[in-house]
Amino acid sequence: MNGLRSTDGVELFVHHLRTAGGDGDRAVLLAHANGFHGLVWRPLAARLPHGPAIALDFRAHGASGPPERAEFAWDGFADDVLAVVDELALRRPFGVGHSMGGAALLLAEQRRPGTFAGLYLYEPVVFPGRRSTTPVESALSTGALRRRDRFASRPEAYERFAAKPPLDRFDPEALWAYVEHGFVEDGAGGVRLACRPEHEAQIYRMGATHGAFAELERVRCEVTVATGAVTSFGPAAFAEHIAAGLPHGRLVSTPTLGHFGPLEEPALVAAAVADAISRAG
Repeated sequence: MNGLRSTDGVELFVHHLRTAGGDGDRAVLLAHANGFHGLVWRPLAARLPHGPAIALDFRAHGASGPPERAEFAWDGFADDVLAVVDELALRRPFGVGHSMGGAALLLAEQRRPGTFAGLYLYEPVVFPGRRSTTPVESALSTGALRRRDRFASRPEAYERFAAKPPLDRFDPEALWAYVEHGFVEDGAGGVRLACRPEHEAQIYRMGATHGAFAELERVRCEVTVATGAVTSFGPAAFAEHIAAGLPHGRLVSTPTLGHFGPLEEPALVAAAVADAISRAG
């Protein structure tokens, strides 16, 4: 589904991953990480309890257009979430977010409390302490700019990713979904990344400038903050602080997973999501 309008002139693309369900079944809205797109949730969504499952492509990802100004303040991703909720008339859906997508769901719920019945956030990018007032360069932003963005074909891209960390740990169906929808024809017989490296890099730079951590007390729904293996850096390192700052937060850790857990073990994470949904009001 396309033609859904967000702020900054953005046209969003939405995937209806599953439409089955009866009256009263709660919809699940899935929000992806930086550099990915909504279709990577397909293998996880297929394993969720009955009910509609919807995933969006955030601005400048997948088939969604970029904003008029490529500043990429993260409040814009909250705009995208709320645009989908409003356009599809979703009544208190359950939100599932990964990394950037987890932060976007928190920002949306903080802006409009009561939007979600509950949230499952896998390693959300919500930095404790004071927010930065300026973009922050990091290994992630510089790495994005060095990323190879063109291949002769999607199968070539798949084979390269399947042999190289961290994507070599992905479930094959999730990896193919990433390649299938995450590349577009380049006009020269090959394919290029739909999420441009310069956009991905700027999104990373802006990751510490949003104020979600300072507003955690505004989130009144049940929130599961999930992590893979906890390291000294990265979102898993501060997940405990996020869960502790939420009025109804709980921390769940699965040390066998990495930062891309929902794409590594969709069935395992889907079971954890199903448990979180059962706790939602």
